Amino acid sequence: MTANNHTLMGTAGGTFLSIVPNINSDDIAKTIILATVGAIVSFTISLLLKSLQKKHKK
Repeated sequence: MTANNHTLMGTAGGTFLSIVPNINSDDIAKTIILATVGAIVSFTISLLLKSLQKKHKK
């Protein structure tokens, strides 16, 4: 690792450790739910667009 990588890792680790005590379990649950909904919507829209593209090419 170069000195730049050590600095980057130290900064990332310090940021993570300063955020962890401020996270509530409610925030974690809300984040998981929102991420799941976002992934489902993204996947559904991708399938819809792919279907529309196939119909348009015919």
